[in-house]
Amino acid sequence: MNNFATFTKLPPLSLLRHLSSCFENTCLQVQSNSVNWLIYLEEGKIAYATHSIEPFDRLERHLRRLSLQIPTLTSEIRVQLRMMFEPDSQNQSIQTTEITPESTSPQQPTDYQAICWLVSQRYLNPTQAAILIQELVKEVIESFLLIKKGTYEFQKSLSISPKICRLDAEKLLVVSQDRLESWQSLAPHITSPLQRPYLWINTKTQVQKISEIQPNLVNWMKGFSLRHLAVIMNQDELQLAQSLYPHIQSGAILLHEPDPPFDKLPNTDNGVSHNPKKITQFINTELADTIETLPVNSTKEQPIVPKQKQTIPVNKVTIKQSEQLSSTPTEKVEVTKPDENKPITPTETVLPRKVYKIVSVDDSPVILKEISRFLEDESFSVVTIDNPLKAVMSIIRHQPDLILLDLNMEGIDGYELCRIIRNNSKFKNTPIVMVTGSKGFVDKVKARLVGASGYLTKPFTRADLLKMVFMHLT
Repeated sequence: MNNFATFTKLPPLSLLRHLSSCFENTCLQVQSNSVNWLIYLEEGKIAYATHSIEPFDRLERHLRRLSLQIPTLTSEIRVQLRMMFEPDSQNQSIQTTEITPESTSPQQPTDYQAICWLVSQRYLNPTQAAILIQELVKEVIESFLLIKKGTYEFQKSLSISPKICRLDAEKLLVVSQDRLESWQSLAPHITSPLQRPYLWINTKTQVQKISEIQPNLVNWMKGFSLRHLAVIMNQDELQLAQSLYPHIQSGAILLHEPDPPFDKLPNTDNGVSHNPKKITQFINTELADTIETLPVNSTKEQPIVPKQKQTIPVNKVTIKQSEQLSSTPTEKVEVTKPDENKPITPTETVLPRKVYKIVSVDDSPVILKEISRFLEDESFSVVTIDNPLKAVMSIIRHQPDLILLDLNMEGIDGYELCRIIRNNSKFKNTPIVMVTGSKGFVDKVKARLVGASGYLTKPFTRADLLKMVFMHLT
């Protein structure tokens, strides 16, 4: 039997604790501010958790971190993963219709299907997949604990398959609480890891101070959020926020609010329920025993079916106890406050910054103007070409870092143009992103065959375009 309720004040911590203590297979579905959270519990432990705001952006970020240690997780594989599993509309990945007592069961999360595919194709072993799931779940639970009002439903005997791991709910909750309290120590100057930093006082002295954090950080502050910057730098986002805090507090760095649809997620300064039973040893010890890895058995679980409806077998793998996760404990952030009596004054001395050059080829002046507006606001250099027949020579002349190609153009289509560009050895590794109004899977496959690196569907938002830049350029 399913349970449904509407609330004005949701105690997410108590609700999740109650469900985890029942030791049943349950899916908790919560909706707040048009965002859906899905939390799958099995025998009192969390098997998976996701929410409806850009689940594949979240997966891409964490896969990108793992790729530093796992050579098989190449950018080509990550792009292929999105093309196979990411719905044409993000809203299709998790139900976002209003929850009612008669609502249907949520579908198997497509981001979880994508992880299972990586395991079945041996790009990840089950232990690595369990580590990935833990990091994804931690991020989702942090946002879940900040919910204040909405509707919720939990459905018994509903589980995901195949099962990869189960996470200790209590330990994850305690660590998430402690982490959120650390974020709140940065308020009111920083209220979300999805805020976007911009260098406001661009002096030689200020640039040098920020470059001490990371030499290329000034070049990367072009509209990416703190969360995305942390992935580029391979650094914890909370530590990055702590490092930038003095510069933000002094006004040298401005923070813009999160881009849509990330602005729908609750801010970290919303407040989080404090746990009166917080056990200090949970905070000070590693999470090595948080994960219970499970053997993946293809004979007992339903196969994962990506968009092309190809059945993917899941291999059975035995996990050794010694392969369990060992991660760095979460620590509180101590904020170093600058001298407020010592103002920072801009001067005329400005250091040059690397500017990425992007060429956009489209026979529509409207689309070209929109792309230029989206990207030039972020300090990219954008070259627009409205005549595809002259595009190749212009691309050779400009030597771009990334190329955007419209698929349907007069004279020559994007497929042929992409093939010609790829035949030039200078552009063998240059990211080429196809831009089109078509959402067909066949078109995406054809784009891959001619050497395209990615696929951007019209109409697209500024966030969609920056996401492509994040994937291919940084």
